[in-house]
Amino acid sequence: ATIKHIPFVLLSQNEHSRIRLTQMNSEVLRTLTQKADWRFTEFDNIFAINWKKPSSPLVSIIIPTKNAKSLVQTCINSIINKTAYSKYEILLVDNNSDDAECIAYFDNLAQSGKVTLLKYPHAFNYSAINNFAVQHAKGEYILLLNNDIEVITAEWLDFMLGHAMRKNIGCVGARLLYPNNTVQHAGVVMGYGGGAGHAHKFFPEHSSGYLKRAKATSSFSAVTAACLLVSKSTFLSVGGLDEENFAVAFNDVDLCLKIAKSGKRNVFCAEALLYHHESVSRGTDEHGEAAKRFAKEVQALQLKWQSIIDYDPAYNPNLTLSAENFAIARKPRTHNLNKMIQEHLNTDTIKL
Repeated sequence: ATIKHIPFVLLSQNEHSRIRLTQMNSEVLRTLTQKADWRFTEFDNIFAINWKKPSSPLVSIIIPTKNAKSLVQTCINSIINKTAYSKYEILLVDNNSDDAECIAYFDNLAQSGKVTLLKYPHAFNYSAINNFAVQHAKGEYILLLNNDIEVITAEWLDFMLGHAMRKNIGCVGARLLYPNNTVQHAGVVMGYGGGAGHAHKFFPEHSSGYLKRAKATSSFSAVTAACLLVSKSTFLSVGGLDEENFAVAFNDVDLCLKIAKSGKRNVFCAEALLYHHESVSRGTDEHGEAAKRFAKEVQALQLKWQSIIDYDPAYNPNLTLSAENFAIARKPRTHNLNKMIQEHLNTDTIKL
């Protein structure tokens, strides 16, 4: 049976009651043990599942950069020194670096065999850069990674790959923290700011968030490409990232929604924990031409995905879109619920 999103309270229980592993059916646990390594966090009452992989495929980690030696060095060193999963390649894509020290460092990395250095000598276009790199990737799986990411947990790629290798899973995103240990990304919610935004942004790292969704792996309509894993075949099947309409912003959201429309789910993997020094190397989109470009990309997202922006199937319409904190909305978006369910949760559109 297909489970559809019904945004009303159907069942409630005492907030102090807990479902414990000992209460679970023994057959369920036996079957799960055959398919995954699992652990139970008593404090948060969260069940973490690391799905067993039938093989150990090569993962191509793609890191675009322009200069930013310090960021790249931190990023690559953390991957090499902290990642438990060993079957990966790193593709560093140099987009018009002009700092001599950076260029020398990148060349040394390539000569050492730690990375494959690619040159993209064109104007900055995040979608085009990554599409270009994918064509050079040898891996069955593609990991899009910002140059300002730093690995925290050794099993981050193991957990993400375990999800990505399941046949019904599309994109897998990580839990990202700011350097001050507040949440930068714990899934993407459609509708924030009229486009999309990050769930639980600025929540403390130790907070489990709304219904534990800041720390529990779950489905979201989209995840950020700051750290995004997807099979190469799935990526190519939807045409990769949209270079024309989403050169800088929302290309990851568009990719996730295209993949979700094809019938796969996108997953926020809470066990994959990394730091994200957001926009340090590129800057913000608040002024001048950057602001105009951002507004244009918001408009393109609305034109293409307005139905999902209006009614994100992974986000309750009783919750606010004016802040990224899961607060109750002053004006719930349930006024035309029956029509929305028929339009957005039928067999031809996105399901979670």
